[in-house]
Amino acid sequence: IASPLVAAICFVIGLPLLGWKRAAALAAVVAGMQLLAWAARLAPEGRRPSDWLGGMDAALARWRERSPRWARGGLPWGALALACLAPLGMNAYGLNVATDAGIYVCLALGLNIVVGMAGLLVLGYAAFYAVGAYTYAILSTQAHVPFWVALPVGGVLAALFGLLLGLPVLRLRGDYLAIVTLGFGEITRITLNNWDTFTNGPNGIMGIAPPSLFGLTFSRPLHYYYLVLAFAAFAAFLSHRLERSRIGRAWVAVREDETAAEAMGVPTVRLKLLAFTLAAFWGGLAGVLFASKQLFVSPESFNFLESVMILCMVVLGGMGSVPGVVLGAVLLALLPEVLRGVADYRLIVFGAAMVVLMQYRPQGLWPSARRFMEFKEEKGAGP
Repeated sequence: IASPLVAAICFVIGLPLLGWKRAAALAAVVAGMQLLAWAARLAPEGRRPSDWLGGMDAALARWRERSPRWARGGLPWGALALACLAPLGMNAYGLNVATDAGIYVCLALGLNIVVGMAGLLVLGYAAFYAVGAYTYAILSTQAHVPFWVALPVGGVLAALFGLLLGLPVLRLRGDYLAIVTLGFGEITRITLNNWDTFTNGPNGIMGIAPPSLFGLTFSRPLHYYYLVLAFAAFAAFLSHRLERSRIGRAWVAVREDETAAEAMGVPTVRLKLLAFTLAAFWGGLAGVLFASKQLFVSPESFNFLESVMILCMVVLGGMGSVPGVVLGAVLLALLPEVLRGVADYRLIVFGAAMVVLMQYRPQGLWPSARRFMEFKEEKGAGP
């Protein structure tokens, strides 16, 4: 009875706002989700979606423990080789979409440092993205600075903004930290939108020079694809090494229990500042890549929804898991293009998929080994 009633309420509320077709689609999605949840609760033990996924996690954990080191290390190299060969079957449109996905991979890996590893919820990450993009746009159009010189400048300037943001919010946690970072992101966007003399306001900056290397100008989609792929692979490698380093383990300690970590001598203040700075630095580098690819930047490219999308990539893949974050970024970057044929309803489908995921897979699609063990202990289930 509850499922048709809730669906009818959604239809009545959405009718004056969306029209009868979209309201009916919304009601159908809500009813379908409730029916799926009801069927899952009545399913026999061992046949629920969460149990199937838990069995997959257990098999993956056993594979990690028993497989030789060369087999575990060959998986990322195989993925990289596949990504290198992917352009052979793509047209220009596919290469552009894949390049955008690579930029999102860089952004998600940067945000994973501060959210997944250090456990600090940031909702204004697009601000660092914007700082890097506008740095290269201004340096390229006004001072004619080449891409390879502006790239570290954009990253360092974004890192400086991250440091300045981290200093006053060190004592904040949870929702309060999220609100402050959200405000910082909106302040950055509004400043870029209103500072006409410096950023050209809402009109944006055009005429950005593309990068060049050894006389080769990156003017084709294939050039940008391999450039972004190289940066994404380097970011994944650094994130993997950082996760296994002493600093990465200290971040995990701060994430799990900051008070206990501080009592054990972990410098929590410096570690949180380092997390903000490194995440902002990588966001700035991704912004420079974005500006060099689009050859145009405007404040609308760095709104709040962009920050939410990047955060969803981290949560979807698995916070703290490098391969999971890469998977989540690729999926969420490609999903809007896959659903372009039903553009009027793709946000509904996307939201429904996220709700189902949080219901049956709250630890992410590819959680880290630590996250999997914690979730298994909470549920009280063995492998």
